[in-house]
Amino acid sequence: MNDNITVRRVGADEASQYIEALADVLIDCVEGGASVSFMLPISRATAAEFWTRVAQGVARDERILLVAEDAERSVLGTVQVITAQPENQPHRADIAKMLVVRRARRQGIAQRLMSAADDAARIAGKSVLVLDTVTGGDAERLYERAGWQRVGVVPNYALMPDGTLCATTFFHKQLA
Repeated sequence: MNDNITVRRVGADEASQYIEALADVLIDCVEGGASVSFMLPISRATAAEFWTRVAQGVARDERILLVAEDAERSVLGTVQVITAQPENQPHRADIAKMLVVRRARRQGIAQRLMSAADDAARIAGKSVLVLDTVTGGDAERLYERAGWQRVGVVPNYALMPDGTLCATTFFHKQLA
């Protein structure tokens, strides 16, 4: 695990300052084949528009934005805890857009981001977390190692960035 990496929560007052750096992360991941709701080719405008909406959600206290940065404060990864849920699910949060740039993978960054997401969710009063990921991908194994429980697989649920269909595995985690 790289000790020069810091994982921290980005506050509402600074989230908009991270839009370009987070756009770089998203573009890198999509160009690397990650099925995270975007198709190839992904434009910088599309990526920036997405992160602008995320920053607005952070400002409205609807989501928690976490980033992993190196010693030079370059963003290497990110994850979100979506806390805004229906009235009958105030105890639940969704984990979304767990992304690590390709050059920084296999250094424990994703594991640290997910641990920080658990902590942030607990602080926000959440006790049930849910997420989905491409079936058979590296992230699926990461979530299982982090204590997530597989709910099931939906075949042909989403598209990979190149347009091919992929199955999606759904997970939940009960926080202590």
